Amino acid sequence: MVNKLVFENLKHRPVRTLLSVIAVGVQVTMMLTLVGLSDGMLQDSVKRARGVGADVWVKPPGSSVMSFSAAGMPEALLAYFLKMPEIDNATGNVVQPLPGVNTVTGIDLERFNQISGGFRYLSGGPFRGPDDIIVDQYYARQNKVSVGDAVNILNRPWRVSGIVEPGKLARMVIPLRTLQDLTGNTGKLSQIFLKLRDPSKVEAVVTSLKEKLPGYQIYSIEQFTSLFSVENVPALKAFINVVIGLSVVVGFLVVFLSMYTAVLERTREIGVMKALGASPVYILNILFRETALLAIIGSVVGILFTYGTRWAIMSFVPASLTQVIVPHWWPISSAIAVCGAMLGAIYPGLKAARQDAIEALAYE
Repeated sequence: MVNKLVFENLKHRPVRTLLSVIAVGVQVTMMLTLVGLSDGMLQDSVKRARGVGADVWVKPPGSSVMSFSAAGMPEALLAYFLKMPEIDNATGNVVQPLPGVNTVTGIDLERFNQISGGFRYLSGGPFRGPDDIIVDQYYARQNKVSVGDAVNILNRPWRVSGIVEPGKLARMVIPLRTLQDLTGNTGKLSQIFLKLRDPSKVEAVVTSLKEKLPGYQIYSIEQFTSLFSVENVPALKAFINVVIGLSVVVGFLVVFLSMYTAVLERTREIGVMKALGASPVYILNILFRETALLAIIGSVVGILFTYGTRWAIMSFVPASLTQVIVPHWWPISSAIAVCGAMLGAIYPGLKAARQDAIEALAYE
């Protein structure tokens, strides 16, 4: 009987019910989209790191895994590594941040191909000159460029020589020597990639290299990719917490206004129920069930909305952002939405439960 009354009350006010559901849905979408973006960007970074094909990564002293470090290593280290019997091949790159979240990377294409197995070209091919650039499919789609078009980065035009499948190193790569000269890093590298003759000995090689090169950040590929997590990006974790907090506030205010308005609209109805013997607990039960139902439906709508945001991001800005669907966050975001909604319903519910039956019946 109570559940039927709850459904009828919501159906009787379809516009307010729809707006409340959408508002809760937007709250859930905010949380899931942000978490999906953070996870997607990190997973994409892991995929591109593994696509290099290296067994060991070497970064300069004082650098961190998640930062775009300056070219702080002498290129002569490559010859040093290649003299070691355990190392089959070595190459390096220079990473230059661009406005936004993108970077351009300078590589020795021949050496990089030897370690990674090479790019898979969807159109075009390798560099033909020092002013050529290779871009991945996502960058080409987002910026609507084709082979032969000009791309302006670093204050100069570059000719697109090839478009490749995403998943290896960077979205934009140019010749190593060109980027070194442009950034004043001649003879220097940002990262070095090592390919071992026997990958099963990677831990021993990493330990040995750390002893020989104290201060350098040296990781096996497994160690390196395991560090790509939200916990290792303090600013990102704090930002997620802030958005979750704002989502709770939004949910609280939306439900508070919705339930408060509902109580005012139903003053006479509540008076009739009290005159027929309904207890304050019974009135509270009805309003809380309505709130919980709105929050649950809104959570489902919010989850569905995230598929829409993912489609929009991957269709229009795939080179800048990557969003994944995060099912493990569905119950978390739903629980947060329900809790925020229930908090927002407390005062309107208490107001309804305390109404005097005679005054409510006389209410105009």
